[in-house]
Amino acid sequence: MKQTSVPQIVILDFGSQYTHLIARRIRQLGVLAVIKPPTIDAKELSAARGLILSGGPQSVHDQTAIAYNERLFDLGLPMLGLCYGHQLLVQHFGGKVKPGTVKEYGFATIETTAASGIFQGLAATEKVWMSHGDAAVALPAGFAVIGRTKDCPIAAVADQARRIYGLQFHPEVAHTEHGLTIIKNFVFEVCGCQYDWSTERYWQQVVAEVTAQVGSRRVFMLVSGGVDSTVAFAVLEKVLGKERVFGLHIDSGFMRQNESALVKESLAKAGFDNLVVVDASRSFLRAVAGVAEPEQKREIIGRVFLEMKDEVMQQQRMDPAGWLVGQGTIYPDTIETGGTAHADKIKTHHNRVKEVLELMDSGRLVEPLVDLYKDEVRELGKTLGLPDALLSRHPFPGPGLAIRVLCSDGKTEVSQKPALEGRIQAAIGDAYQVTVLPIRSVGVQGDFRTYGYLVALRAVTTEDFMTADWYRFETEFLARVSNRIVNEVAGVTRVLYDITQKPPATICYM
Repeated sequence: MKQTSVPQIVILDFGSQYTHLIARRIRQLGVLAVIKPPTIDAKELSAARGLILSGGPQSVHDQTAIAYNERLFDLGLPMLGLCYGHQLLVQHFGGKVKPGTVKEYGFATIETTAASGIFQGLAATEKVWMSHGDAAVALPAGFAVIGRTKDCPIAAVADQARRIYGLQFHPEVAHTEHGLTIIKNFVFEVCGCQYDWSTERYWQQVVAEVTAQVGSRRVFMLVSGGVDSTVAFAVLEKVLGKERVFGLHIDSGFMRQNESALVKESLAKAGFDNLVVVDASRSFLRAVAGVAEPEQKREIIGRVFLEMKDEVMQQQRMDPAGWLVGQGTIYPDTIETGGTAHADKIKTHHNRVKEVLELMDSGRLVEPLVDLYKDEVRELGKTLGLPDALLSRHPFPGPGLAIRVLCSDGKTEVSQKPALEGRIQAAIGDAYQVTVLPIRSVGVQGDFRTYGYLVALRAVTTEDFMTADWYRFETEFLARVSNRIVNEVAGVTRVLYDITQKPPATICYM
């Protein structure tokens, strides 16, 4: 959604997968926030109370560095740099940034050295969420270190006099234990903002924008039955009236067991009586036959959804000129598909394939939830009176089991398998048997898409080798081991721990 009110906090977007999450956290605090490109004219920031520089997938020290308006740094506004933004602040003001010796992805423990400013109210040690490859190695004049981790000695910096702060970690994600406190300190204590955001104001914005976009036309709503599409369906019916919204649920054959029957029944109970269900499983199964690469499957499935929509429109004798297509797209769908100028594509969501973007460019796509996160969608659904049974459903991807089941074309071989397993063994010791599986899975590291191998770890207890039981390591220990593997060994995106006994399994994989 376009912001219709004057923003109080401006977020400069350098392509982080978490950029809109920053805005969400600020809205949770009752403060308006707006996302802008880093090249924005300084004249457009006359009402801003502070600047947040997002993270991003690039490096500040080479040709991939993202262009930005240097005059923004001379406005005298409070500034908070996160990850890439932290590195950019350090470099801009005269410090140095280099590729890190150890890249950090996941949990880390930070030691804080200042209990004031953005760290007001925090403990001496805090659990934070890291996702970076580069690191600051020398500070500019006027800056001091206010936080460090074992592998990152300059994890947080501050120039208290100029109200400039930099964090190598991400306070906006839920895994940073007191991240919201840090953001709250910056927004209220450092920037001096006031509470002025409400759900009612956002709803008024939704009504105004949907009404203006749809005009006198109708909406052909694609309904998966998940939380997002259900709430979007309810929003459109509330704003436009039931007679102007047509709902279609397509059974792709990749659903959970009895999914389509459950969707039809539960939505009917909730008052959605204008929903048609179509079984297109054969069409989808034919379309992805022999395809193993997940990105290719997503693109095919997204295209077939629209082909089925066209077939139904023909059957219903609908004139396409009088209809818009509605989807329950939320912001993570867009950002993971590389939806901002500098964001890396993590995976193409079925509602962001090429054909959908063409609908968007032609003004034939309406998405009332496109700027929301899942928790906001549920909150809006409650406001509209939807039952908890619809709002509390466990998320399930649009491509369903076609994506959940990892596939192989039978030709995948692990490149330099012994060497890769040797590096993993060196990182974690000899407590486990390490096996790199010939299966790859999508991941995101440092805001980049990765497509790496799965690693299986196995540890057993046995006395006669005829029977064996898996060893019960503490979960915290397993978490640390997993962190070390994905941080120190390139080419790995997931770590699995084998908890199968012998029998039926053998002790070794081979």
